[in-house]
Amino acid sequence: MELEGKGILRANRNVLLKGFFKNPTRYIHDAGVLGEIQATDAYLSMEGTVREEMYLEEEVRKLYDKGVNNVLRWSRAAEEVKAAVRDDTKNSLDAALEEARIPTTTSAPEKLEGYYESVYNASWHHVVEVPGGEGTGMEVKEGEPEQSWTYKKAERTIEMDDGVEQSGAARLRLMVLTSDKAWPYTWAGTEHIFDCYVNCEVERVWQFVKRDLTEWFSPHGKAVFSPKKRVLIGTPGIGKSMNAGSYLLYQLLHYDAEKLPMVAYIIKNSVYLFDKTKQTVSNFRSEDVFVDLLKDFTRCEVKGYIIYDVAEQGREPHVGLPFALWGMIVVTSPNVNNFKGWKKQNGAMGIVMNCPDESDVKAMCVWKKRNEQGEQNGYWKQVKDRMDEVGPILRYIFDGDKFTDRKTDIDKVINVVDSSNAKHYIGVMSDKLWEAANPSHKLVQIVRVRKDLPTERYLNSPASRVIANKIYVHLSTKMHFMEIFKLLMHPDVISLSIVLEMSGTVTFYV
Repeated sequence: MELEGKGILRANRNVLLKGFFKNPTRYIHDAGVLGEIQATDAYLSMEGTVREEMYLEEEVRKLYDKGVNNVLRWSRAAEEVKAAVRDDTKNSLDAALEEARIPTTTSAPEKLEGYYESVYNASWHHVVEVPGGEGTGMEVKEGEPEQSWTYKKAERTIEMDDGVEQSGAARLRLMVLTSDKAWPYTWAGTEHIFDCYVNCEVERVWQFVKRDLTEWFSPHGKAVFSPKKRVLIGTPGIGKSMNAGSYLLYQLLHYDAEKLPMVAYIIKNSVYLFDKTKQTVSNFRSEDVFVDLLKDFTRCEVKGYIIYDVAEQGREPHVGLPFALWGMIVVTSPNVNNFKGWKKQNGAMGIVMNCPDESDVKAMCVWKKRNEQGEQNGYWKQVKDRMDEVGPILRYIFDGDKFTDRKTDIDKVINVVDSSNAKHYIGVMSDKLWEAANPSHKLVQIVRVRKDLPTERYLNSPASRVIANKIYVHLSTKMHFMEIFKLLMHPDVISLSIVLEMSGTVTFYV
């Protein structure tokens, strides 16, 4: 506007607009001139724009005073802080937060409607041993148990604390979490599994992760402190992925959302990102896309946790995982090619998960036949017979066709054992646990050991007594006695005194 000569001085030409609009009479003394200026469309438009900017600056200042200095902290802000902000400002901040969470790629993530709620609101049941009970001696109860298993710290690992169990009380054998839309482990497949079985081994894994989180979020005096990285190792087919992975996800979703707002579950070609602040889950379908997103999260100081299921044997996790502000656990078989490099790079600690025991499997049978109590004993006998054959491998003992195929596979593997690879199974000849680099897990299961060690490791054991006998007979008939004797001398198996004790028995089979 050109108003010089109408009471506006050259000295007032460099005044900031917001300063002018706060007190226009300070700069234009002539009321008539000021009124003429204020009546113009240009003035009114400019005044509205400047006052809006001034209002936003004031809201930003107030948010800063409340500790909200980026969009992530806006997502975590208390309700009373958000309520003090105008609706249009609130909408703008929500939109910016949403945009910050979505990576700039040509492939947008797929939002899975209702899946977050299905996992978060999974229903609880539990199975207990009933003292003096009839039939299987177990029964199903609704809800969470009044008392779960208890654990104690043992140097750098965790052990069951059996000493706190109440005598005479119904002993907890199994917890079952049911999700209406199944669990992420099966979302991309054709066979959906709705029940997550939690025994004391699965709960033990969560105890490790929970302690890591407690340490992470406790005052520690460091500018950047990352949670421990973990590798969960267990025999293939026992429920590491389906049960331990799903249970970890459930517990992490229920962990304090302000401290841990994000959880990712990665399996095969799917990356399921659970946003706890918005209660949504999206499938990114690419680890590369997810790694790019983590870079954005790190810049915004977003913390989270990754459950990484190694579904493809011999393929380690993405080299870009995780970032400093994210915890991570890799769920894998004992195949070291699945995790060796990643474990070394991240200084990850191992957790060994034992196979379910007989009582665990019986409790699963009771749960499966909870509506047919008269069938429970017969069903349990059928499953136990299968377990005696192939071992406590859940993937094969609850399905007749899979069980038959497993037996065939076991016989095929045993038939190719000879002097070149017998060292992987020589512990069978000694009836002891043994160490081997590359045994077939169709024949062996791993067992957690910690004797004289601050951490835990695993050794091998036959998956079942039937398999042990088959290997024993096969080795005894296919190998010369001196070959067997040399194998028995291997330091990873047993001492010389036991070798000499065993030699007579071996000769009997030759």
